[in-house]
Amino acid sequence: MIAGPGEIFHPLRGVLSAPLWEAGVPDLLRVLQHGDSFFPSGGVAFSLGLETLKEDGVVKDAVGIERLITSHLRQRWASTDRSFVANAHRAKDLDEARGLDSLLDAMTLPRELREGSRRNGGALLRVMAALGGSHAAGYRELVLAERAPGHLAVVQGLVYSERGLSIDESLAVAGHGLVVGMLAAALRLGMIGHVAAQASLTRLHDVLAEILGSPLLGINEVHAFTPLAEIAVMRHEAGDSRLFAN
Repeated sequence: MIAGPGEIFHPLRGVLSAPLWEAGVPDLLRVLQHGDSFFPSGGVAFSLGLETLKEDGVVKDAVGIERLITSHLRQRWASTDRSFVANAHRAKDLDEARGLDSLLDAMTLPRELREGSRRNGGALLRVMAALGGSHAAGYRELVLAERAPGHLAVVQGLVYSERGLSIDESLAVAGHGLVVGMLAAALRLGMIGHVAAQASLTRLHDVLAEILGSPLLGINEVHAFTPLAEIAVMRHEAGDSRLFAN
């Protein structure tokens, strides 16, 4: 899509006239803030099975890393987390969000994935509450009182809505965060360099864009199937080296 005279291309909204672009600048900056790896959400502590698969020699290079991330995107994030982010964004109150949270907890069978998701969700809640979010603060109280699990996807939908992000923007930030977090893990493990990571990010953004353009699954249709990564996550605690929590 090419912008004509007096128009500007917006990455999420397409071609806009200059006045509309100027009106949308705060929205774009808000999206960039929450999608930046500089934002302290706690995701850098997790590799989602990559560390174990590297030790096993199953994932060795950028091609293998991209395949693993694509599997996470297509077979877990797109078919499960995406729907929970969207439904939590639409939640009428904290009780509705808590119901979604409990369902996601029951669906996440590997303990290590449950704990990782809860830790990431708790980290994001802590930051958002410190930034003045009343919903974030209220939901954090429920999590600390063990009345809600605090899974990342539910927390993302809840707090991004409060911060003024649309559902589409929230989903883009959440999906981007998964990709960047796993590429950051690959960097820390010495599997790829920074330039290769950016090349992979570009290709994985194409996958993410395709997913974001597809119909959203209803909450009763969600499913996940990532056996290679799930088994690797479960074996991780017995590994010889443990740079990451899973």
